[in-house]
Amino acid sequence: MSYKKSNKFVYLALFLFLSFFMSWWGGYITSYFKEPWYSTLVKPSYNPPDWAFAPVWISLYLLMGYSAWLMWSTKEKTQKILNIYFVHLIVNASWSVTFFAFHQILVSLVIIALIIFFVIWLIKLYYPINKISSYLMLPYLAWLCFAFMLNYSILILN
Repeated sequence: MSYKKSNKFVYLALFLFLSFFMSWWGGYITSYFKEPWYSTLVKPSYNPPDWAFAPVWISLYLLMGYSAWLMWSTKEKTQKILNIYFVHLIVNASWSVTFFAFHQILVSLVIIALIIFFVIWLIKLYYPINKISSYLMLPYLAWLCFAFMLNYSILILN
């Protein structure tokens, strides 16, 4: 294995680590502040069971991190795109703080809308450079749209 190729895998590990670090932070906040408040909320009938969230988010963070790494690996990469990706991760982690720690359901809904904006923007920026990267973000966008509906329903029901 060449030096250059092994370096790529180091960067892949770094992208995955940074993505999962933000996931870990959101998960930590969620686990620390979730109860008893979350149990008292009225939730819609389509609310997934608690155990479903971890595997979904793990899958999505793998796809996001890999997608960002693919973008970094291209000749056409731009620092702007990577900056947007990392800002988006911070905004994503802020949802858990806002929802679970501060119990701000409406503000959390606005944050999800902002995350959706960032993801659509990233998909549009990725597409001309690396179509696979843009496609890898589609499951995340779909989950965010579902999360938006879920957050909206919780707002209305409570």
